[in-house]
Amino acid sequence: MREIRGIHIVVIGAARSGVAAAILLKKKGAEVFVSDAGAISMSSKAKLIDTQINFEENGHTDLAEQGNFAVLSPGVPTEAPIVQTYLNTGKEVFSEIEVASWFTNNKIVAITGSNGKTTVTTWLSYIWETAQVDFSLAGNIGYAFSEKIEEVKGEHILEVSSFQLDHIDSFKPAISVLLNITPDHLDRYGYSLDNYAASKFRITENQTAENWFIFNYDDPLIKQHVEALQKKESFPQLWGFSNKNEVPEGAFIRNDQIIFRFNNKEETLMSVFEIGLKGQHNLQNGLAAALAARAAEIKNEAIRESLKTFTGVEHRLEIARVVDGVKYINDSKATNVNAVWFALDSYNVPMTLILGGRDKGNDYSELVDQIKEKVHTIIAIGESKDRVKEQLAAITPNFETAETMRDAVRAAKKVAKRGEVVLLSPACSSFDMFDDYEHRGKVFKEEVNKL
Repeated sequence: MREIRGIHIVVIGAARSGVAAAILLKKKGAEVFVSDAGAISMSSKAKLIDTQINFEENGHTDLAEQGNFAVLSPGVPTEAPIVQTYLNTGKEVFSEIEVASWFTNNKIVAITGSNGKTTVTTWLSYIWETAQVDFSLAGNIGYAFSEKIEEVKGEHILEVSSFQLDHIDSFKPAISVLLNITPDHLDRYGYSLDNYAASKFRITENQTAENWFIFNYDDPLIKQHVEALQKKESFPQLWGFSNKNEVPEGAFIRNDQIIFRFNNKEETLMSVFEIGLKGQHNLQNGLAAALAARAAEIKNEAIRESLKTFTGVEHRLEIARVVDGVKYINDSKATNVNAVWFALDSYNVPMTLILGGRDKGNDYSELVDQIKEKVHTIIAIGESKDRVKEQLAAITPNFETAETMRDAVRAAKKVAKRGEVVLLSPACSSFDMFDDYEHRGKVFKEEVNKL
């Protein structure tokens, strides 16, 4: 617990997480001021006024520089001049999840990774529900951690992004999960995969021997981090998961059975064919979720039942509708190239792919083999249309562009045949055309339902 009573704190960014942090800090006795470079939404303003928190919008004045320390909303980059002002004058800068963690002694289960975070975090909440164990669900999914900090008796299950890990100090999950590391958000990390990976690795920074680190045993970058961890004086218990190799400790596949191995003892959990979500990436996600639940002392029976009956999350390989024998799949949450690769890998029928949005430095060439094998038409949308065309048009039999989601869906209907798939899997963020990936997915489904 950090003593903040009477301390002047500036919260930078008035999106959901920033406002939630400001309200929590005010409740705990701090003098809080909120500053946003853009316009603050009416709902956020109402909350700040209701809790008597002063704020400014559409730019940072000198008032924004006067905090003893700053708290960042995840959408505010470290490179922002106001953040640099704090860092350059030796003042501390903290993320919202760091601040929220000061005010709880409950166990934290934190999940990060380039792909699959939302699926695994939601899957864990489903396991906890099935096992009838108290928990709260927050972080990069639905609610800010600060909103949930005082209303739960059980564990805090958090989806955690690299942005939220950039400015932690004492944040210490009892159980941390790192699913994978592939290029994503590199525009926020100097276009360096190493810098991005280092941010993800911070999830283990404060963990000790009474904690768990659950990791993708098949990811070479993560294995390097595990080797470095083992050289520390104190490090968490290391449980790996793999759908390709047997692991020293953790979960793996043998003869189509999920095997737990702990302390050189093995136990069979269930057949891989019983898992409700299909695809090799979901098998990995299921292994990670099973291990996190086991570390939290949830019984195998509840884990087994949850792996069988979990049906996934909205906007992730979600069947929007079947029209004239064509499946329309909403994978709007695929905001990087690797997520699209997994989506393409989940189907073995001819496809039309709707791709594009706000580019984050994507290398679409990683999709070439999958596209050559399965995709007969690409429909490019958004700001990245030209970049997608430059990299992929030559290897696709039919390449089109569309100005709106309505145009894209109708163009797809013209070329897709019975038994095929139309896949919205953009590989990009949504902010050029939509409020967020959920808005993009909702509009896609609306347009499909009009067909």
